[in-house]
Amino acid sequence: MHPLISTEALAAALSGDRPPVVLDVRWRLGGPPGRQDYEVAHIPGAEYVDLDQELSSPPGPGGRHPLPEPVALERVLRAAGVRAGHPVVAYDGGDGSVAARVWWLLRWAGHDEVAVLDGGFAAWTSEAREVTAATPAPKPGDIEVRPGAMPVVDADGAATLARTGVLLDARAGARYRGETEPVDPRAGHIPGALNAPSAEHVGADGRWLTAAALATRFQSLGVTADTPIGAYCGSGVTASSVILALEVAGLTDKTTPATLYAGSWSNWSTDPTRPTATGPDAG
Repeated sequence: MHPLISTEALAAALSGDRPPVVLDVRWRLGGPPGRQDYEVAHIPGAEYVDLDQELSSPPGPGGRHPLPEPVALERVLRAAGVRAGHPVVAYDGGDGSVAARVWWLLRWAGHDEVAVLDGGFAAWTSEAREVTAATPAPKPGDIEVRPGAMPVVDADGAATLARTGVLLDARAGARYRGETEPVDPRAGHIPGALNAPSAEHVGADGRWLTAAALATRFQSLGVTADTPIGAYCGSGVTASSVILALEVAGLTDKTTPATLYAGSWSNWSTDPTRPTATGPDAG
């Protein structure tokens, strides 16, 4: 299954004989909770899953959005109707940077049939497609979460990637450069990391860039098909969209995906012994 699905393809699939499970994962840093948006209107049949409470473990030394415990994730996904061998589509408010967390988690759990809606809910509604406020009652799923299908590193592993490969920082440039830090203990970036803001994966219309455009963007940062590649962000969420974008670009694939530093800057910055770089270069 391709990592991205168009609004047209999703609409057709929902009316077909094998409709996907649709997961709404709208979320904003600092709130308000995305469930409020979901309760007003969502794609028919979509189940809401909460990034903070259901797709992450409680915040702590491991970061603001540590990976969920496999048993807890399995419970959430089954409640949403996710079934083995059945397609899943995730969407957020627009650019896919949050929905990519669902894509990454399902792939990490061993479930390959998952895609992110290109353009998200904004694209869906801009085309006047059907929405509803009705809450579905899905048949419980049977997915078995088997973690480990996507590679993960800790802080030491991220530092090694920055030295020996390419480590991409998905945060906005101002946070990468250390000019501002709204949520984490220190400002700056991991020494050697390169800035690749997740917001730049999409065009002005909120839809993802073409594979060729994404490939050009990453290649300008030194990424090749033979490069060890890792990604991080503030808390491990939007870095998932870098990993998705690399696959769309054809620079990685299911057998050799990029690596996620799950704790990301929210983990790195809590340890005062870890170095911090600032400024516009890899530092």
